[in-house]
Amino acid sequence: MNHSKILELLPYAAPFRFVDELERVDEQGATGYYTFPPNAGFYRGHFPGHPVTPGVILSETMAQIGLVCLGIYLLQDKIASGQQPGVAFSSQAVDYLKPVYPGERVKVVSEKVYFRFGKLKCKVQLFNAQSELACQGELAGMCSPITAQL
Repeated sequence: MNHSKILELLPYAAPFRFVDELERVDEQGATGYYTFPPNAGFYRGHFPGHPVTPGVILSETMAQIGLVCLGIYLLQDKIASGQQPGVAFSSQAVDYLKPVYPGERVKVVSEKVYFRFGKLKCKVQLFNAQSELACQGELAGMCSPITAQL
């Protein structure tokens, strides 16, 4: 499955889509990029006069690139047969090491720990614009094709 197809299948839209580009997606992990817009609404209140990207947004960026894009890739056979991908974030343990500021382009790198019984677990790292490790952790989610809408 090519990168543009994976991006097309992401279940997110602006302003809550935190994936600009995929560099690599294979059976073992994913690598991608996102640039935080300087005018994003969350910067107005976090923190006034000294904006920093909230940790929850960094975690979501890690999940979208490192977990969801990989999950879509791993479900590609089911998707090819006409089923829609379903990926739900289920847990995280993330350490925040450096701030990420408005306008920074970050790089997310994930490594699959396991994918079995529909559960995907990954080690994920996020690097800031200076290529410094800004946060890292383990993220997990449930990945399965959606066969019927509720």
